[in-house]
Amino acid sequence: MKPAPSLPVIGVMLATLAAIAVASWVAWRWITPDGGRGGQGGVMRAEMDIGGPFELVDQHGQPVTDKTFRSKYLLVYFGYGYCPDVCPTELANIGAALDILGPKAETVKPLFITVDPERDTPAFLSDYVANFHPRLTGLTGTPEQIKAVAKAYKVYYAKADRPGEGEYLMDHTSFVYLMGPDGRFLSLFRGQTDPKTIAETITRFMAERGAVTWLWPQPAS
Repeated sequence: MKPAPSLPVIGVMLATLAAIAVASWVAWRWITPDGGRGGQGGVMRAEMDIGGPFELVDQHGQPVTDKTFRSKYLLVYFGYGYCPDVCPTELANIGAALDILGPKAETVKPLFITVDPERDTPAFLSDYVANFHPRLTGLTGTPEQIKAVAKAYKVYYAKADRPGEGEYLMDHTSFVYLMGPDGRFLSLFRGQTDPKTIAETITRFMAERGAVTWLWPQPAS
């Protein structure tokens, strides 16, 4: 029988979850035009200032930039390989959405950008992303490069030390960003959005490319 977690460990876990929730709320208010109220009908503006140029390294050690992925729809998620539950869940949902898309997935590129470049080396990411989907690309870089791309996407992240333990956790925003083939922001998905909803939203953007507004995707009931 495994020993029950100690009270200090449980306290750290609860504090970390609370910090992530606060970070997500701050980011939500930051990236919505009306401070998180969602606007009439939950409309998101496609011309919002999210995303931008970046220079990173993929899981094969090859330098890449935002221009490397032009002509593709991007599903961008920020997280880290040692994440115990949130990141694996979101990456699994992205993979499931790609499977639902079928042949349309050829025009979609999922990107996993680490917020923990200290541990998430190219070699580590190569093994890690293979657990989720063959199309998933892992990206890392120097701390400065990660800081720059996180700022461009309005992503919060911070190291959360665990007293008395060698390993650490990372608090971070947990949204999946949908970017257009021209690099413009289209929409985003809150944590645990149903893969079918993600796939349907991408399909509709493909069919209605050029639209300037989009309804906030609602998780399936």
